[in-house]
Amino acid sequence: MTGLKCQISLPVAAGALLVGLPYSISLFAQWIYGWPNKPGYKKYIEALKPRRIYCLTRAVLETLKYLQYGKLYFQWKSWYKNDENRKHYEKGITFGRRSNKLDLYYSPTAGRSRDAPVPLVVFIYGGAWGSGERSIYCLLARQMAEELSATVICPDYCTYPKGNVLGMVQDITDCLIWARESGQKFNFDIDNIVLIGHSAGAHLCALTTLFLIDAREELFIETTMQRDLTLAIKGVIGLSGVYNIMDHYEHEQMRAVEYVSTMHKAMNGVENFPYYSPSHILNKLSPDKLERVPPFGLLHGTIDIIVPVESSTRFSELLTSHSVKVSLYLLPNIDHTEIVTDLMTLDRRFYHTVYSCLKQEYSKFITKC
Repeated sequence: MTGLKCQISLPVAAGALLVGLPYSISLFAQWIYGWPNKPGYKKYIEALKPRRIYCLTRAVLETLKYLQYGKLYFQWKSWYKNDENRKHYEKGITFGRRSNKLDLYYSPTAGRSRDAPVPLVVFIYGGAWGSGERSIYCLLARQMAEELSATVICPDYCTYPKGNVLGMVQDITDCLIWARESGQKFNFDIDNIVLIGHSAGAHLCALTTLFLIDAREELFIETTMQRDLTLAIKGVIGLSGVYNIMDHYEHEQMRAVEYVSTMHKAMNGVENFPYYSPSHILNKLSPDKLERVPPFGLLHGTIDIIVPVESSTRFSELLTSHSVKVSLYLLPNIDHTEIVTDLMTLDRRFYHTVYSCLKQEYSKFITKC
């Protein structure tokens, strides 16, 4: 009898592990983040397809690796709450049409009033256009201010569902306008601005820059201000960025995460992908506007499975084909998260590797006085 129970329990256990667990994980994820965009009962048929179940389960389980950043989580939480650190930065400055907040980090090697103004870095965090907040990146912004000898601004912006990608671009533009108006107060150079972004943030940096160059009316700012901001942006650095939305959507489909992802929702549907793709906009710019595109520095980890390295290599090739200056850094054994988390503290594995690339590009961009 014991042997019979064992024979029965093994298949049951195997079935629960190989079928029950993946289906439970996948269906729960789709229930929380969104069912396939199909009419009526067809969305459930699509949700139950074995390939979607197992691919989506794999994607969910891959997120467990973020547990390794527990220590880093408590480090930035503690640092941001500690009032003694307020000497390094200004917290919660209101800006823009939606009254978002930004934090401004002083360069420790530059004075705040009597020294010459220092360059400005605007860091735009990622989060798949649907998550993120400036406090998470306090350690990064602090280290970046020191490593680059620059003032660093980290703004919040309206992520989905509070806003769409156009709203995010407007918020970043508002941050740049605030910078133009506040340079004298905080002693940074309003004509030497470098945009740095990670993942969706890299996409937004590129998109904002190209919208400004193209003088888009939907930004709702004066043409002269758009021109001034365009001239002030000396370079854009993208860390594991998304530059062709349709290509990335196909990658999401391959991973079976396209319906749970916020990307197509934040862009108001697949039909708007060209409108929000830096690659598409670049191909549409006139020759005189192409001349105003600033140089780009593209960094990408070779083992990134969230945004494949081809995103940066293809964008680099496109920029080169349009005679836009670009440098491409393919960083071995670095994944999508490490390229940004390892900029937060000196003891991180790839801290010096990534910063050496950042500093090399940054030094090219900043105008020599």
